[in-house]
Amino acid sequence: MENKFYVHPSSYIDEGCKIGEGTKIWHFSHIMTNCEIGENCNIGQNVVISSEVILGRNVKVQNNVSIYSGVVCEDDVFLGPSMVFTNVINPRSAVNRKNQYQKTVVKRGASIGANATIICGNDIGEFALIGAGAVITKKVKSYALMVGNPAKQIGWISEFGHTLKFNENGEAECPESQEKYKLVNKQVFKIQ
Repeated sequence: MENKFYVHPSSYIDEGCKIGEGTKIWHFSHIMTNCEIGENCNIGQNVVISSEVILGRNVKVQNNVSIYSGVVCEDDVFLGPSMVFTNVINPRSAVNRKNQYQKTVVKRGASIGANATIICGNDIGEFALIGAGAVITKKVKSYALMVGNPAKQIGWISEFGHTLKFNENGEAECPESQEKYKLVNKQVFKIQ
């Protein structure tokens, strides 16, 4: 039976993985046991996806990314070059904490910039944008724009990746898509 996904010959896929149609796995990557990777994903070179990781559809993983056990990325997530997830809060070489991995969920449409670090247990909201080099140490709201170390929210972002400027009525419009957004009680919602 022919695979309906592409794997470069220099990459390894362990047993028990499910990989969706149209997915591409490039040079020197390792997909470990029991991972689930959705349709039309792109896994860059030198990527490690640890056991039990789940990636939704159309997830883009750039070069040199480590995705550790406990991470779930929903559909349309972007993981920038050399960003990293953690899975234990207090790692020690001499202490085995494999039964203490914390879960991190990256919600649909979120983007994480190059060299960012996501400390485990801190979920990333839908369509949030994590700036390059940011260190996430707390839960991130949907549509939040986060930068710095430790990361702080400096604004809101549209689904097309543009900064939202809210008027006195708490309404904003994406300059590219013309989709409208509402700010209510420190949360952003797209207006249908």
